[in-house]
Amino acid sequence: MSILSPDCHGVPVIPTGGLIGWNLMTPGQIINGLERGQFASLAKVTPAGSLEARLLVIGTMFYWRVTLDRKTQREVIGIYDPAAPPKSFKPTERGYSFAAAMREAERRAMEHHQHRDEGGRPALLAAQKVDRYAASEAKRIAAKHTLSNLLDAYCDHLKAIGRRSHADARSIFKLHIKEAWPKVAAMPAKDVTGEQFADMMRTLIEAGKGRTANKLRSYARAAYQMAKAAKSKPSIPVAFKDYGIVANPVADTEPDESQNKPDKRPMSAAEMRSYWQAIKPMPGFKGALLRLHLLTGGQRIEQLVNLLTANAGPDFILLHDGKGRPGRPPRPHTVPLTKEAATALSECQPAGVFALSTDGGVSHAAATSLSHWAAEAIGDAVKDFQAKRIRSGVETLLASARVSQDIRGRLQSHGIAGVQARHYDGHDYMSEKRKALTTLHKLLEATK
Repeated sequence: MSILSPDCHGVPVIPTGGLIGWNLMTPGQIINGLERGQFASLAKVTPAGSLEARLLVIGTMFYWRVTLDRKTQREVIGIYDPAAPPKSFKPTERGYSFAAAMREAERRAMEHHQHRDEGGRPALLAAQKVDRYAASEAKRIAAKHTLSNLLDAYCDHLKAIGRRSHADARSIFKLHIKEAWPKVAAMPAKDVTGEQFADMMRTLIEAGKGRTANKLRSYARAAYQMAKAAKSKPSIPVAFKDYGIVANPVADTEPDESQNKPDKRPMSAAEMRSYWQAIKPMPGFKGALLRLHLLTGGQRIEQLVNLLTANAGPDFILLHDGKGRPGRPPRPHTVPLTKEAATALSECQPAGVFALSTDGGVSHAAATSLSHWAAEAIGDAVKDFQAKRIRSGVETLLASARVSQDIRGRLQSHGIAGVQARHYDGHDYMSEKRKALTTLHKLLEATK
């Protein structure tokens, strides 16, 4: 029976010179002479510890052993490969030679010695574990806070606050960023550059979609601005703060100014009268809707068709203007009804949820339908007719009748500029807007 010296854990260990003749044996002989469960010290390791071997069921395992604070510490190096080249310092696919195990033990011993003031190799391994966890968390967070997810979060926020532009933004992001630039969309949002957004816009401009390029820029810029402001603006959902946006890369890009020019072809007074005469006798829902649109001052079609039955009174309608600063909820916009406009609304037969509907208020009439019906009604009487020209035509007609710019702006909800107008002027201007609409009707009915 072998005489074994136990280590501090009570595990039998054959010391390097503890048995007669043992220290004269080669490492291979020591390994071959091991019994199941025994540790054998094979060699001292510079600058700390020793190389040990232990016979297990799966084979002989190499260990680097060191004493720290009077306690034995062992680290597994790997399994012994008896077929490995004896002088090879690299492990094979099956395991380690003695020389390779010794080289690995020396590496660990050196790390232990270099970090002895911090607690040696155990402390180093603990620190590395913390670093790996931090890196893993950073990678997980980066994978979650991608450009794609930021754009989705922005669209969801627009929808939550009632901005109808969320659908347009979501469609542009899907087609022209996520599908067109999938690798960029998958990047952490904070790492995307202005140059990459410029490339997206350039692709659209070269395809003849300059207006879409500008809209992409506008929506993406607003998304980044919201995430950037989240750190100091508590009204922005905290989820935007987690994206870590400190700069807005889209702000570095330039829009295609040629695509942002307003339509400078408002319908003339004669064209406006021709249009009125075309829709005035039109029967049914189509004619009533077209008359309501014109007689309320050419309101934005998208806003008008979304009129709720609950917001349609006998002498006014309440619309919600989604235009304005990004992230702001839609602005209430009250439009008075003249007698003729009230009649047109009544002929639309408001019911259910939506006042302007062909299915009893379940869904609203499409903005594109109104535009199509208007073009169909006027035919070739107005060259290059577009429904959006009705709005500018109304303003031009009212301007010719000396209706002030301020009242025209309030009637068509162009936005109210200035601190005084936004915060201190509480007048609803209903009588002034009603007077302007009465003037509009008279001008439309005039013979010249």
